Amino acid sequence: MIVKEILIRERNRKMNKKIVLIDGHSIIHRAFYALPDLTNAEGVHTNAVYGFLMIFFKIMEEEKPDYLAVAFDVHAPTFRHEIYADYKGTRKPMPEELRSQVPLLKEVLTAMGITIMEKAGLEADDILGTIASRMEREGLEVSVVSGDRDLLQLATDKIMIRIPLTKQGRTEVLSYHSKDVLAQYHITPSQVIDLKSLMGDASDNIPGVPGIGEKTAVRILADYGTLENAYDHIGEIKPPKAQKAMTEHRDLAEMSKVLATIDKNGDIDFRLEDTRLGNIYTQQAYEWYKKLGFKNMLSRFGEAAKTSTPEDAFEICRDRAEAEKLFEKAASYEKIGFSLLGDNGACLGVSLSFDETTVMIPAEEDTDAPYLTEQLGRLLMKVTAAYTCNLKDALHYLTIPSADHLNDVLIAAYLINPLKNDYDYDDVANEYLGLTVPDRNEIAGKKSNRELFDGSRNDFARYCSYIAYVSLRSGEALLVKLRSQGMDSLYRQIEMPLVTVLCDMEKTGVRVASDELVSYGRQLGTEILGLEEKIYAEAGESFNLNSPKQLGQILFEKMKMPNGKKTKTGYSTAADVLEKLAPDYPFVAGILEYRKLMKLKSTYADGLLPYIGTDGRIHGTLNQMITATGRISSTEPNLQNIPIRMEQGREIRKAFIPKDGFLFVDADYSQIELRILASLSGDENLIQAYKEAKDIHRITASQVFHTPFDEVTDLQRRNAKAVNFGIVYGISSFGLSQGLSISRKEAEKYIDSYFETYPGVKKFLDDTVADAKKNGYVTTYFGRRRPIPELSSGNFMQRSFGERVAMNSPIQGTAADIMKIAMIRVHDALCASHMRSRIVLQIHDELLVETDPEEKEQVKNILADAMTHAADLAVPLEIDIQEGPNWLEAK
Repeated sequence: MIVKEILIRERNRKMNKKIVLIDGHSIIHRAFYALPDLTNAEGVHTNAVYGFLMIFFKIMEEEKPDYLAVAFDVHAPTFRHEIYADYKGTRKPMPEELRSQVPLLKEVLTAMGITIMEKAGLEADDILGTIASRMEREGLEVSVVSGDRDLLQLATDKIMIRIPLTKQGRTEVLSYHSKDVLAQYHITPSQVIDLKSLMGDASDNIPGVPGIGEKTAVRILADYGTLENAYDHIGEIKPPKAQKAMTEHRDLAEMSKVLATIDKNGDIDFRLEDTRLGNIYTQQAYEWYKKLGFKNMLSRFGEAAKTSTPEDAFEICRDRAEAEKLFEKAASYEKIGFSLLGDNGACLGVSLSFDETTVMIPAEEDTDAPYLTEQLGRLLMKVTAAYTCNLKDALHYLTIPSADHLNDVLIAAYLINPLKNDYDYDDVANEYLGLTVPDRNEIAGKKSNRELFDGSRNDFARYCSYIAYVSLRSGEALLVKLRSQGMDSLYRQIEMPLVTVLCDMEKTGVRVASDELVSYGRQLGTEILGLEEKIYAEAGESFNLNSPKQLGQILFEKMKMPNGKKTKTGYSTAADVLEKLAPDYPFVAGILEYRKLMKLKSTYADGLLPYIGTDGRIHGTLNQMITATGRISSTEPNLQNIPIRMEQGREIRKAFIPKDGFLFVDADYSQIELRILASLSGDENLIQAYKEAKDIHRITASQVFHTPFDEVTDLQRRNAKAVNFGIVYGISSFGLSQGLSISRKEAEKYIDSYFETYPGVKKFLDDTVADAKKNGYVTTYFGRRRPIPELSSGNFMQRSFGERVAMNSPIQGTAADIMKIAMIRVHDALCASHMRSRIVLQIHDELLVETDPEEKEQVKNILADAMTHAADLAVPLEIDIQEGPNWLEAK
């Protein structure tokens, strides 16, 4: 037996084998605090697991080990607790968001075939120390990965301690052999134990010697080497204060050394061969990565995780006669799944799924695009129900009289979990079918639909067919869940009808005068040049105005301005820093003005030009599955962010014009969120104020500041307005004090006075937060749910954020629902009357209609009726309607 061990040891030495040992709890703890909170589609916290795996793969790539194991602590007393009952007694409990991820990580590691080591009575450090020492004796190279510098005591010429550090979002790993420990800390690895014996360790509640800090401890060890030798020369210890402390507390020092010493001879059943690394990219691991939402890690798996999949039964049909049979057969089913993929207005292919059949028909000579869209349109009007993903995209190519029976499974999934804003068919398959299927990126990479179609017809068919396959099989489960959560009406009566409205708005687009944009850009350019010259003159030199480093040097070194915050990369020149300086320093006000003009020029004057199509219109994208509150968002470009408050920003709206012979009619809700607050809270004073159609801000000012209504000053009204709207967003006294430039105490008094005036509002907000903590979500007037996982966070700042979200979401979400209902009613009324006028923009609480002058009064009546009657609230909804030859004048 001894001979065999010697032979194995020599073989390992000759082959230069390497083992990596990872301190599981230490690394997952470090990852948890290094990354922002992340959750998967089910709301499960995942940031610690994700961060651990990022470090894991970095270590794997750098070390390329032959063997690997991860050690975890077990929640049980160890021999150290028997020696000192208060060992680790000062540690705070692990946050629940982190605690819940430890078993998740173990599941993932097990799925990857990674050995997990843990034993009651031993800490992970003892397991690591024991295995590392054994493996060193057997001739292996050893790397121990931990965030705990206590493990530096294990470093030798053959055992390397690796400590990951996260800096500016990037992870680097420090490496220590024994010589590196000495060079960095001026002590040997074994002296790490003696150091802890003298100075103690607050994190583990190791007492050490009271009164001896790190500098004194290092000096003592430099003179005497070990704790024992220091006590052999106790009469020589300097300073006298340290000598006295060591004499009086020898028992603590000696106990601390035992506590700090990692056990290298633990009773651990360990077989090296069990830790040999095989294929870590298993099917089980792949499914875990998909479930946890780690999409950017899936490419690591390559083909390794492929097993039999639904696509084994996918077919491609290129024959027109067969296609007609396929459409005919599909029509005999009550429910089908379908997908239509296109690019730049051209249909490229259609997939149909029913029963066990899933077939893709490409747009080719025999089955061209007009044929496919016509046949699909007819089919959809024959079946009872049809399911797809991104219905709005398909409707761009279809002409059908009604879409009432069509279902978008992604919208359903979004309603169930609005915190996830990037749902796709693979997410739905994973969550509702228990299937792991390739996502679009795995099939197509960054190729457009056209590039995929032209490059690989088989891959195009896979992608197109997966959408139809998953849509059909998940659709009913999603609708059942919506009904169970009380959101069936929201889905049927608001979200699905809205799809058609948004599609028509995207098709219509909004006309933009490119010559106006160019002229506006030139005007801004002239102002920017003038500002630059003025700034350089005042600075006494030219510099890069867009360089924070150079600007910081000018402001805080050359011009000696106060309150400079220096970071590793230079002084901070963020907006909040400059805004505090601007009132006293015109030079800084000029910098802020320069930034504002540059933003206007780059984002709008220059940035909008590439989006103008050949028809002179911008056809942006309207999204209903991004915001957690249900608000519609605008992308490519974002037309909801066009400035309105600054004069120079408002000018951009002149470039938005109706088509020739038309005008714009603009309708904007008046104080919709405050009206919703009044209605939801049932506050009698607030409701009465709105019913009497009084100036709500002046009323609030009168009551909060105890001033007669007619004597309220403009400043008091402005401050009351800030309080009114701030309450809607759960503003704190600190936030209000910052916004109004008043003391926190004064702001707190404003808020208290507000709640005294409107006690119903206070009760509503408190009850809403309490219900949210109990249920985990809040709901809008129309039943839309908004989960708030932050309320159960162990982090105070996260919980506070969650409370603000709980206060605001029912109000903002209800406003979003009301606007959607209004859009549907306006759109349907315009279409039903066969009018030429069309909605072209929706910006939060505002609708812009491109209007035929002959239809102007009818359009105004439709807007007034649809918008003011979109919801039956306790207070009336009011709108402001304007008209004009461009968006600026209509607003």
